[in-house]
Amino acid sequence: MGDKSLKLKLDELDKIINEINSLVDNKENIIILLRGDLASGKTTLVKEFVKSVGIKEQVTSPTFSLQSCYGENIYHYDIYNKSLEDFISLGLLEEFEKDGIHFVEWGDGKLENILTDHGFDTAVIEIEKLDDKRSYCVKS
Repeated sequence: MGDKSLKLKLDELDKIINEINSLVDNKENIIILLRGDLASGKTTLVKEFVKSVGIKEQVTSPTFSLQSCYGENIYHYDIYNKSLEDFISLGLLEEFEKDGIHFVEWGDGKLENILTDHGFDTAVIEIEKLDDKRSYCVKS
């Protein structure tokens, strides 16, 4: 699919949701690494995606729990407070084997390489805060 860049206001997130839907289309399992500064909108993006598929559960950042699950197959991880080694030692790498959409906040290049080496289908969304918008760069 290649790279795609969008500059969106909060009320235009349906456009990035459409991009995510095209990433996950016809895939049983995909890992989407979300990158951006604190308060850039990583959790907001997951909230909007979950809402777009009709799930009414409250979405919060799993900073302290490490993982949240929504519906039957949407997984949300936040590894901000954990090293990659901690993440792996907790057995969370095996969680990626579950069929579904896996959103990982703070997933860095090292994690991306490990996932790719293990044959996982990955994509990266880099989010940058602008004045009244966010820039979303989708790499797949």
